[in-house]
Amino acid sequence: MTSDNLYRFIFQDKHVRGELVQLSSSLDNMLLNHDYSLPVKQLLAELVAATSLLTATLKFEGEIAVQIQGDGPLRFAAVNGSDQQQFRGIARMRAELQGDSFRDLVGEGHMLVTITPKQGERYQGIIPLTGDSLTHTLETYFAQSEQLPTRLYLFTDIQQQHCRAAGFMLQVLPVNQQQAKIDFAELTILSNTLTADETLNLPVEQLLHRLYHEEDIKLFAAQAVSFVCGCSREKTEAAIISLGQAIINEHIAEGKLEISCDYCNNNYVFNSADLQQLSDKL
Repeated sequence: MTSDNLYRFIFQDKHVRGELVQLSSSLDNMLLNHDYSLPVKQLLAELVAATSLLTATLKFEGEIAVQIQGDGPLRFAAVNGSDQQQFRGIARMRAELQGDSFRDLVGEGHMLVTITPKQGERYQGIIPLTGDSLTHTLETYFAQSEQLPTRLYLFTDIQQQHCRAAGFMLQVLPVNQQQAKIDFAELTILSNTLTADETLNLPVEQLLHRLYHEEDIKLFAAQAVSFVCGCSREKTEAAIISLGQAIINEHIAEGKLEISCDYCNNNYVFNSADLQQLSDKL
């Protein structure tokens, strides 16, 4: 797998649609400057893949935030995405991890999905964490929020120098529900043969042929997926100015101010002269 793409497809003779997302360099860019443990990297990778799939099903213009909150060692993990398939993610721990399962990491808690469209009202859904996987919780979310049967598969390959993730989804179309559920059940049996190696590595055409060689499938053009932090020195300067004259003067007296981005760990350093220039703009 050499690219980071989301693929949408539909079955021409069945009332079911699907999506595949494969992540490689974008995931590396997100995790590069962080020292997360392996279970945290795996959860964040799954969360990015799941957010990409979720965003594609919503067909809206705007932003989405998917956050896991629990009472376990992980305080929270969050991925922010957009309809342009641009994402960023972060995780915070409150205690040392004693196990490596989903429940060992998050404990009891919930998942929050916040959708902020460019036009229209903001929506937030809260779903209790269920089962011992992110997949189970997300399938519950789809069942409750969209009331459409959904099957989700998430795979990761987390290495020291390179990380990958992939997500595969089948979902009933909101037409002719009785026949759609029959179609969905038949296709799910085939989809359950998916392996991590195939989903992470095979080109989408080969993967779909391997699973559904007897089906007539329409595959839509790929959409690129990318890590976009969004931070910049200019935005950091605006944040400093918003602190006000008194606080800026305090840091001028101290000699410098350093601000780090939580998403990419980029460090912005402002010396006294830099801060004085910002102060002069007030």
